[in-house]
Amino acid sequence: MQNAFTGAALDRVGDSRRRDEAWVAAQLKHRHARAVVAGDRGLRLADGRLELVPLIELEGGQTPLLLGVDDVGPVFAFDEDPPRDGRVPMVGSGGVRGEPPVDASGDRVPLRQAVARLSQQDGGLAAYAAALLNWHRRHRYCSACGQPSDLTEGGLTRVCPNCGAEHHPRTDPVVIMLVTDGDQLLLGRQAVWPTGRYSALAGFVEPGESLEEAVAREVLEEAGVRVGAVTYLSSQPWPFPASLMLGFTATYESGVANVGDEELEDVRWFTRAEVEAAALEPDSENWGAAGGPPGTLALPPRLAIARRLIEHWLAH
Repeated sequence: MQNAFTGAALDRVGDSRRRDEAWVAAQLKHRHARAVVAGDRGLRLADGRLELVPLIELEGGQTPLLLGVDDVGPVFAFDEDPPRDGRVPMVGSGGVRGEPPVDASGDRVPLRQAVARLSQQDGGLAAYAAALLNWHRRHRYCSACGQPSDLTEGGLTRVCPNCGAEHHPRTDPVVIMLVTDGDQLLLGRQAVWPTGRYSALAGFVEPGESLEEAVAREVLEEAGVRVGAVTYLSSQPWPFPASLMLGFTATYESGVANVGDEELEDVRWFTRAEVEAAALEPDSENWGAAGGPPGTLALPPRLAIARRLIEHWLAH
């Protein structure tokens, strides 16, 4: 089974076609051109599916971004909110901090709740659209000279008309890892999470650092323990706004687990029996839902790669 936020089944046309301005312009006028519509409140869904709206029906908003082509024709991403400066919320988040609102019952559905309802293919397409739209919301100006930049290649590049600098969509690598010691797992907890929720440790990869080095450093910084063997398992795009989660397991080597920085409220070891019991509890579409009773372990939602790593550990 694929991780959530993956599975977009279309040709992303990451070749010379994108660099052909006439070809891109023709896609905008294609009679079967459609768009994923998103904005501050969420993504547009219809009958439990991601709605692909005919491009000709869309007005206002921002310049459509070419996601690729499928068997029908070109598919775009369309930000229905007008451009604005200052701190802007992430597309489909429902708020500036990127957390979805409790009520997702309106005509727009925040990305996390949407992916919980959608097929693998639609969920991957929704995440792709949101990630690209988020990047354009935050990169309208050249980071080299500060001038407004121009959209090119259908939206996969921005070019500064003043200094000529090219800017490409950013993806931030994040390592996320389960530290194991026989039949025990080391998990951490942030204070803002629902009651009882613990998850895998995680952190951004720093410049000049390998993924394995990042795993070892983050575990030592956050939990005060050293790890030995590091094994890669799986990855997951995390478009909040532009991360790529790289999942690992790491074997405990030495040290006493304790909170090492302000990011975590607690770190502790859990037995296989505790994790198995928590894995049997029902999941919630609301990612901010309350956890279990005090003193009980609540695992991350099943859409998160952290949960997939935990379930892989339980199965093996």
